[in-house]
Amino acid sequence: MRFMEADRLACEELLPGLLGAIAEIPLAELESEKNPAIELFRAYGGTNLVVPAAYGGLDASALQAARVVRALAAAAPSMAVATAMHHFSVGTLFGVAESFGQGTDLDDLMLKQIAEKRWLVASGFAEGRTQQGILAPTMEARPVDGGYLISGSKKPCSLSRSMDLFTGSVGMRREDGSVEMGFLMLPADTPGISVVPFWGSFALAGAQSDEVRLTDVKVTDAQILQPPADLLEELSELQQVGLIWFEMTVCATYTGIASALVDRVLTAKRGTAADRAAMVVRIESAAALVEGLARRLMDGEMDNDCLAQALASRFTVQDLIRDTVGQAVELLGGMAFVSSSDVAYLSAAAQAIAFHPPSRTSMIDGMLGYYGGEPLVVE
Repeated sequence: MRFMEADRLACEELLPGLLGAIAEIPLAELESEKNPAIELFRAYGGTNLVVPAAYGGLDASALQAARVVRALAAAAPSMAVATAMHHFSVGTLFGVAESFGQGTDLDDLMLKQIAEKRWLVASGFAEGRTQQGILAPTMEARPVDGGYLISGSKKPCSLSRSMDLFTGSVGMRREDGSVEMGFLMLPADTPGISVVPFWGSFALAGAQSDEVRLTDVKVTDAQILQPPADLLEELSELQQVGLIWFEMTVCATYTGIASALVDRVLTAKRGTAADRAAMVVRIESAAALVEGLARRLMDGEMDNDCLAQALASRFTVQDLIRDTVGQAVELLGGMAFVSSSDVAYLSAAAQAIAFHPPSRTSMIDGMLGYYGGEPLVVE
């Protein structure tokens, strides 16, 4: 089997033609702010990858999803990073809606229209802010007649300029001063939602990770889903599952970006056979960790132990990617580096795995407590 063959076969099976369409576009264009790959992702049905079959989705298993994400990330890094947050948002809100949202706007919009209309869903959860939980609210709802006014922002927010729906967690302040969490989903063209330039780096500029700002956005009670108090434990479990899926998807994405460099080394036959073998062993070890996590999810292992494994896998994959990228750049050599921006670009883009939560310090604190017999809590 050729390098990444299983990943590309999975992608072709579920999203036939997408990789071929992407291959016709130069990497520099794919990674620009006007990234055409995002609309290709929509056109070829990528928005429905993890949507359940009962709602018209492709119902990809965790293993299939991990392989598809790796293949797409190797071909179009920004698109894969941006749509990883789409998969996270869809998966999280499907779980929330199925548990708590029957008969609400969330149920109607999310479960009945996303697959049919191939909507892209942007994440307004707290991902991207260090030392803050992924689902922690970054926006607050103030009660007014007929509903709430919501203000706040998410930055960076991937898919900010292509999104059809904006989702996120929102703090619901009570009279006693306490804040409870609600789930929000709004059409991107809702009055009061604006997109403000934020991303200043050339790396992953095509992920459209600008600021989405909400300014006194008026919503009704039906547009905010508030889990009943007696189901808060179930909500906590959903958050845990969401975090496991998030780490798996992030690892698959950046393993794919690093794999693009490895593929170039193998194609050009740079270095010795032993050099190339050592490099492949590293990146395939990262891929194996991702697939192992996917298989645990498929087996229903979505508990605290699986979350611990997800975090251990995440930081091992991060270290493997760092070492693989360094070796690949060295083997490709100076002429490959200076004759095209592609090598430098892929090297820079792969480093961004370190910026996704949780921080290494937070992970270590949580894991030390976990192995000391305490519940695993990671922010």
